[in-house]
Amino acid sequence: MGTAEATSLDQVVNTARYPLLDLAGPVGRSVVDRARRELASLGCTVLHDFVRPELHEALRRECAALAPRAYADVETVNVYNIAETADLPADHPGRTLFERGNAFVARDHIPAEALISQLYAHRAFQRFVARCFALPELYELADPLSGLVLNVVEPGKGHPWHFDTNEFTVSMLTQAPREGGLFEFCPHIRSARSENFDDVRDVLAGRGERLIRRLRLGPGDLQLFAGRYSLHRVSPVRGSGARHSAIFAYSQRPGVVGSVARTRQLFGRVLPAHLAADAVRGDSLLD
Repeated sequence: MGTAEATSLDQVVNTARYPLLDLAGPVGRSVVDRARRELASLGCTVLHDFVRPELHEALRRECAALAPRAYADVETVNVYNIAETADLPADHPGRTLFERGNAFVARDHIPAEALISQLYAHRAFQRFVARCFALPELYELADPLSGLVLNVVEPGKGHPWHFDTNEFTVSMLTQAPREGGLFEFCPHIRSARSENFDDVRDVLAGRGERLIRRLRLGPGDLQLFAGRYSLHRVSPVRGSGARHSAIFAYSQRPGVVGSVARTRQLFGRVLPAHLAADAVRGDSLLD
């Protein structure tokens, strides 16, 4: 890594607290060890003030300027993001429907010089995230729209219960709402071998409080999350301010591109890459 690249990273990341360039040192080992413990037990870990505190306002302004470019659409969805007409048993949790009213700014609308773009593409950041997940390597999604996105949840809206398509989710709050907008999740509610429909059904029916954990995040906090296997949502935002969060999507395999149906659902459009490529899957889960 060149000096200029290292300097750029140090200017963005709170490297005194999160020494991405010295993960073998005592502080770096401690950060990675804690992240691994929490991911193993909860499927989630939060690195508070990952971005230097003096940059929080610049981060907020930068992403707030991008927010009007979000594709916004209110849809009726289920936790698996499959068609309502799917042939499912009467008591299947996929038959429970929600209104999804959040929005996404696609990667091709986010400038390369943006702080979130610099982090997403930085090899030291990618290696750090991979180390926290105890993986040999992570790859940027080949998807031209969903690799890096800005999630926008306007007041009165929320992101209902769902599972992520990719195995691991890396996100960063860039603007906190005035009220609401809590991240709620059910750690390890399913696995690659079991959908565990009974517990999923309980959560959707309001009987699963025992399974739910809640997080209140701040701007610049980095969240690592096993969203493929943990049911999660953002509770409805209230008040006058929207909730903005950057989502850094990586995969254990190179070349991952989202499906045409899922991409159109999130962004209202597809590109030639989505039409030409099959999504790479590592499991046989419903979604």
